[in-house]
Amino acid sequence: MSIDAPLAMLGGLSAAEFLRDYWQQKPVLIRGAFPDFQCPLSPDELAGLACEEGIEARLVEEHGHDEQGQAHPWRVSHGPFGDATFAALPDRDWSLLVQAVDHYVPEVAELFEHFTFLPRWRLDDIMISYAPPGGSVGPHVDQYDVFLLQGMGRRRWQLGGRVDDDAPIIPGIDLRILEHFGVEPGDDWVLEPGDMLYLPPGWAHHGVSQSDDCLTLSVGFRAPSADESLASFADFLGDKLPDSLRYSDAGMAPPADIGELDDAAIQRMRHLLLDTLDDPTRLAQWFGRVMTQPKYVDQLVPNEAPTDPVDLVAALQQGEELLRPPGSRLAWHDLGEGRATLFADGDGAECGLALARHVASASVLDAEVLAYAGADVLLAALLDAGSLAWTNEFED
Repeated sequence: MSIDAPLAMLGGLSAAEFLRDYWQQKPVLIRGAFPDFQCPLSPDELAGLACEEGIEARLVEEHGHDEQGQAHPWRVSHGPFGDATFAALPDRDWSLLVQAVDHYVPEVAELFEHFTFLPRWRLDDIMISYAPPGGSVGPHVDQYDVFLLQGMGRRRWQLGGRVDDDAPIIPGIDLRILEHFGVEPGDDWVLEPGDMLYLPPGWAHHGVSQSDDCLTLSVGFRAPSADESLASFADFLGDKLPDSLRYSDAGMAPPADIGELDDAAIQRMRHLLLDTLDDPTRLAQWFGRVMTQPKYVDQLVPNEAPTDPVDLVAALQQGEELLRPPGSRLAWHDLGEGRATLFADGDGAECGLALARHVASASVLDAEVLAYAGADVLLAALLDAGSLAWTNEFED
C-alpha cells in the first residue's frame, strides 16, 4: 500500500495524512467508508455467540433492576447467556456486547485487511454490539484508539471532547459511565451502514441506537498502560539480571548524619534503576512478547506430540498449507546482519530476517516458505505451540 494514495475507507485521506493529522489526535467521521457494506453476521448469530462458554459477552440494561428487583439506572450482566435471558428483555434500552468476534467469525477477521496502514501488532480485536432502539452503554471514555463501523441499522454518536483522567464516573456499576457529558458543537451524527467514526484515546462519546437491529463493529487497538508496562518489564528483567547487580556506594563520603538518606544515595539508586531499564535490546525482546500475547491464551491449542520437521516438509511439498488461527499474533524485530526475532503469541525465536518477515506477514504458508533456511524447524515449533495450524485441520 502506498502511504500517499487516497483511501476510500479514510474518506479520501491517504494513510500518511490520516496518521499525521488524526491518529491519536482528533476524531474523524467518514461517510461511506465501506460502500454497500453487508454485516458479516446477523443479530441472531451474535446472540448465539453470547450463549457459548468461553466467549466474553456483556448485557447492558438501562432503566433496569438489580437482583432484588430494585430500580437501577444501569445493570451489567456477563455471559454466557441463555435463550430465556433474551426472551425476558424489553423492546428497547439495552445492548449486547460480544468481544473478539474476529476470533470466531473469519469474515469479521477479514476486516483487519482494510487496516494495513497501521502495524498489525497494534490491532487488538473487533467487538460487535447489538441494540434495539435506545440501546446504549452510556457516555464514556476509552483509553485506546477505535474505529466504529456501522454494520446494520442506525446509531447516533455524540462526542464530548477530551476528558481528564479524574473525570467523575457513576459509582456502583461495572461500567465507567461519565457523570457529566456535554456534547461539543457539531459533533453529533447519525451513522448509517458503511459509515465509520474514528476516535482517539480519551475522547468522551455516547452512542445510542436509533433503529431496530442496530449492529456496530468496534475495531480496537492494543495500548498497554504505563503501570502495566513497568510491572511487566520489571518482571521480564528480573528473570535475567544477575543477583550481583545491586545498589553500590563505593567511594561515598562520610555521612553528615547516620540517619539521613541523602541526595547522593538517591542518585546512586536512580542510576542503578535507569541503567538497568535503559537496555534497548532487552526492551525490544520484552515489547515484542507483550504486544503479541494472545487476548485469550486458552484459544491456542498446542500439539500433544511434537511435530517432526521432516514430516512437516513432506506435507507442505504435497500441497498442504499452514495458517495463523484466529487470535494468534505474530510480529518481527530486526536484529541486524540478516537476523530477526520472530515473536509469536508472547514468545520469541531468532531466525533469518527474510523468514521472519514471510511468516509474520503471510496469511497462508505453503511450500514456498521452505526456501528459507531453518523454516522447517521454526514452523514445527510454531505448530506445536498452537501459533500455526494446518488449513485442513482448522477447517474441520
